[in-house]
Amino acid sequence: MTTASENPTLKMRQLFDQETWTHTYLLYDSENGEGVLIDPVKEKVDRDLNLLKELNVTLKYVLETHVHADHITGAGDLREKTGAKIYYGEKAAVPCADGLLKDGEELAFGNYSIKALSTPGHTDGCTSYVLGNMVFTGDALFIRGTGRTDFQQGSSEALYKSINSKLFTLPEDTLVYPGHDYKGMWVSTIGEEKKHNPRVGGGKTLKEFVEIMDNLNLANPKKLDISVPANLKCGQTA
Repeated sequence: MTTASENPTLKMRQLFDQETWTHTYLLYDSENGEGVLIDPVKEKVDRDLNLLKELNVTLKYVLETHVHADHITGAGDLREKTGAKIYYGEKAAVPCADGLLKDGEELAFGNYSIKALSTPGHTDGCTSYVLGNMVFTGDALFIRGTGRTDFQQGSSEALYKSINSKLFTLPEDTLVYPGHDYKGMWVSTIGEEKKHNPRVGGGKTLKEFVEIMDNLNLANPKKLDISVPANLKCGQTA
């Protein structure tokens, strides 16, 4: 499959849910209209369906970076409306998924393929997605931050390894598109995060990272009790 740099027909739309600070990403091949949607939000399904219609995109896959705790996914609704297949990373073990992706496995759409990169730590099943010079990091790596590790199979040691041995080994000009934004910064690069990320950049050691993560003292996500059960059913709340 060709990469983004080799074929200008790859298009990307970065979408946002202000209530949960969640980014959703639409990637599609403008030549034949096939596309994938990463991390949709249930309350934004109508927005996403309208955009697909406007851009004449046939949704082939819905890709989830993990089982979310802060919002309910729109994956199941989108599958029902469009016939798209739902994929998670292998270790997420979500029963309602159409497929579970192994580390390094690729899915093709149009002239492109998108690769799953296992990046556990925020949860066991966290998966980033790489296409050309872009990486969609979910809750593993944020812009100047990282996902939390204090619940839902979280592990600071595993997240540090995922970031340093997987994400930080990508080319430094790789564009980083996170699952959430809390600071009004929507895109970064691997090089920037290696240098400026206050939690894991600047040569931080594992010990330093664990100490930072152990002292965040974050409140639980507001939708935790309803989101996880619903997301294990691909967003079905009934």
